[in-house]
Amino acid sequence: MNGAGAGEKTNRSGGWGGLGVRAGAAAVMVPVAILAAWAGGVWFSLLAGIVGLLMAHEWCAMVHGGSLRQFILHGLACLVVVFAVFSSSVILPLAVIAVVWLCSLLHAERRSFWQVAGVPYLALPLLALVVLRSDPVWGFTAVLSLFAMVWLADTLAYFAGRSLGGPKLWPSVSPSKTWSGFFGAVAGGATGGALVAYLAGISPLVAVVLAGAAIGGLEQGGDLFESAAKRYFNVKDSGAIIPGHGGVLDRVDGLMAAALAACLIGLWRAGAGSVAGGFLIW
Repeated sequence: MNGAGAGEKTNRSGGWGGLGVRAGAAAVMVPVAILAAWAGGVWFSLLAGIVGLLMAHEWCAMVHGGSLRQFILHGLACLVVVFAVFSSSVILPLAVIAVVWLCSLLHAERRSFWQVAGVPYLALPLLALVVLRSDPVWGFTAVLSLFAMVWLADTLAYFAGRSLGGPKLWPSVSPSKTWSGFFGAVAGGATGGALVAYLAGISPLVAVVLAGAAIGGLEQGGDLFESAAKRYFNVKDSGAIIPGHGGVLDRVDGLMAAALAACLIGLWRAGAGSVAGGFLIW
């Protein structure tokens, strides 16, 4: 559901030559994400559950490595997804919390910080997305706006980082990430917010543009956190399921931070009654 890593992630396919592979993968995933967001309800929760399951798989593999315990964890997580489809939508993120917490308990003997960090890191953004979409009036528009902000932030940062280069943003964490890519992400987030706000007739437009710029910057923060985790565990990618991108965590790391920020903005401005409206309407 996220973009390709803002052109600042490790180039998995070799310079600009990998752009076609990345674009092809995005051409499949973007319509699926938009269609699920449009359908809402159980379909959006199902997509969130599948993404959560894959993220939990990759996180546990990255932190602990493959094992029989992890195989058992995956089986339990599959049952959680099936259960969530036939239950309340909000059950899904909470169930993912339980799954990741189980992962922590199964491996309580080591790496406790990363075990505990995995619980909010994986589950809270899923909860934020479901809460945003649950708004009957602005839910779809808010999620679509968030997608546009993140995807355009990734896209503009990719081209800005590759074309302009320049000083490194945080070389000890992500050697290829540059300040030009960061500002490209900020511009992309603002553009995505402006585009959806204009099409939806939301005003004042400038407020959504500023929110989009902030989301674009936070999206880069989400990317940096995952880069720090991979560097700590000496892992190049979280997985290899997505051609040109690596794993699901590599794909959605920025969206996770952005979704949580959007939900918090909505809660701060409008309370629990209309989180999506609080995020969009200023």
